Amino acid sequence: MSTSEYEVTREATIRASRQAIFDRIVDFHRWSEWSPWEDIDPAMQRTYSGAESGIGAVYEWIGNRKAGAGRMEITSADAPSRVGIALQFLKPFKANNTTTFELLESDGATHVTWRMVGPKTFATRVMGVFMSMDKMIGRDFEKGLARLTEAAQG
Repeated sequence: MSTSEYEVTREATIRASRQAIFDRIVDFHRWSEWSPWEDIDPAMQRTYSGAESGIGAVYEWIGNRKAGAGRMEITSADAPSRVGIALQFLKPFKANNTTTFELLESDGATHVTWRMVGPKTFATRVMGVFMSMDKMIGRDFEKGLARLTEAAQG
């Protein structure tokens, strides 16, 4: 990561198989089970296209001011250890980010690392004056990992 980029990383250990967690991440249709952003806008419009899951699967959303609009596409899927996603925000600001999920199984549990890296744009610098990207997005990642734990262990 360069000084012109920001990074947000959160980790959790989930008592579930790596495959069970991978399956929930690699299929955008299953994000409603755990995504921290699902309840931001109950009227949010979602569109799925491309592959059903895995590489080439696309998820687009348009929502209220808080949800904004954007697009995610799975760019890599190394079952069951890693998923890479190209994340494009369109509203309330434009940004292109890379998101990865790394899954490491040990002793009946899976260690999940959720990371997002993106450029420090004018918009992210302005937002950073008021609150760091890590604090702002990190809370969402923590909420998502807690929900993923519930979904995978449930």
